Amino acid sequence: MDITTELATGPTDEVRALVGELEDILSAGYPPEQRHGLSLAAIFAPHVRFFVARADAAPAGCGGVALLDGFAEVKRMYVRATARGRGIAETILARIETAARDAGYATLRLETGDRQVAAMKFYERAGFRRCAAFGAYAAMPAHAISTSVFFEKSL
Repeated sequence: MDITTELATGPTDEVRALVGELEDILSAGYPPEQRHGLSLAAIFAPHVRFFVARADAAPAGCGGVALLDGFAEVKRMYVRATARGRGIAETILARIETAARDAGYATLRLETGDRQVAAMKFYERAGFRRCAAFGAYAAMPAHAISTSVFFEKSL
């Protein structure tokens, strides 16, 4: 299987579908105030790099990195269920890490939900360690982050 990643430059139908699938999964498990994913418009802000992964040319996953003040943050990481276990998540994360390093960042952070057990195990295998709420999350009311789990990794 050939896995590639490409920088998405706008909200294509493929990007809309992937982000929509992720949002459907998250909305089934978390109320709106506990979902902190970027909107489609925000994914294409100048400080965000967003990637689409392809397996044998078919869209299989996505993920982005927001380049913030002092750290980079993984955003909207997702692999379709039918494509999991094939190294696609690792490929997306490697691209995100490279983009963050190339932009001069030494720390990569992320927020995920406490029901995303497979995601948390993946991030831990990839070298992330749990950390306290950071950035804008640290200023949110407790109920907005009560299901959030925070991770960071030195690059």
